[in-house]
Amino acid sequence: MENRDAHAIGTLDDLRRHLQWAIELEHATIPPYMCALYSLHPGRNGEAAQVIGTVLTEEMLHLALAANLLNAVGGAPAIDTPEMLPPYPHPLPHGDESVAIHLLPFGPEALDLFLRIEQPASADAPPQSDRYRTIGQFYAAIDAGLRSLCDELGEEAVFCGDPRRQIGEMHLAGGGGQVIAGDDLKSALAALAEIIEQGEGAARTDVWDGDVDVFHPERDEVAHFYRFQELRFGRRYQAGDTPQSGPTGEAIAVDFDAVQPMRRDPRSADHPEISPIRAAQQQFDQTYCLLLYLLEQAFNGDPSQLKDSVDVMYQLRAQAQRLVRMPDGDGMTAGLTFEYVPPELRT
Repeated sequence: MENRDAHAIGTLDDLRRHLQWAIELEHATIPPYMCALYSLHPGRNGEAAQVIGTVLTEEMLHLALAANLLNAVGGAPAIDTPEMLPPYPHPLPHGDESVAIHLLPFGPEALDLFLRIEQPASADAPPQSDRYRTIGQFYAAIDAGLRSLCDELGEEAVFCGDPRRQIGEMHLAGGGGQVIAGDDLKSALAALAEIIEQGEGAARTDVWDGDVDVFHPERDEVAHFYRFQELRFGRRYQAGDTPQSGPTGEAIAVDFDAVQPMRRDPRSADHPEISPIRAAQQQFDQTYCLLLYLLEQAFNGDPSQLKDSVDVMYQLRAQAQRLVRMPDGDGMTAGLTFEYVPPELRT
């Protein structure tokens, strides 16, 4: 029988390890969401581009929240590491191994994957610190571990990190916003609640995340899971809708044909060394790993690197849009590879 306490959060080192896992988990959503976003034909599928773009931005903010929390408890965020970019497909980090992360163009299969990733926990689901079935259960375990350690050791002993390593704001290519500085139990719990509510809705029983929709200020914002459901069903959630009812509001236009036929789970090694596609994919991977490096530096004491990371994100967007338009045989186009480049091989 599986020992569910094998990865319980009982020490500060346990907590730091799980917060590093949280960084890896938040990052794991970014490559597939980027593939879906940049596979959309420019100027078409505006609703899909808006939804995926805002979710992508919020996942970057969640990564920053997790890094702040790890710094707050005396850890050191590791972002520029091979563990952040395992070969595709791969399981959701430390989660349900039946959820395989693929790199896919936008479409029903990609949306089904995103719905699996963002699946809300049921209201009575227990916390799970490893091999969790939902992201909400994983963060509930971190929440419980934080509370328990503060009761046992005292808040000052738990939040022993250098407050100067906290990031207070991020400006990203698709938006940005405030990042909660997790320097005490109250702020740390607020950061965890923000991550959970933006992903799966408030209190696990609502489709809304408690914020106002930036693009539709007349209504509340829908949590990630339910935003992807809106695209899947081609209809908005409206006041009175529930997770059980599904979206019953106005129809939205989603065109599954207005998408570049990007090859799934592409690999640069599938092309000869002199291939233009391989060269473009390797350039993209170099740029993406530069982004990981800059983020790691920013979260380890040099926040000025965040400004440079925004410029790199614009480079990534241009490189990605070029790649998904390059013919790759059989009616397909080239895809984004997200292969880790060791620092000694970077140019």
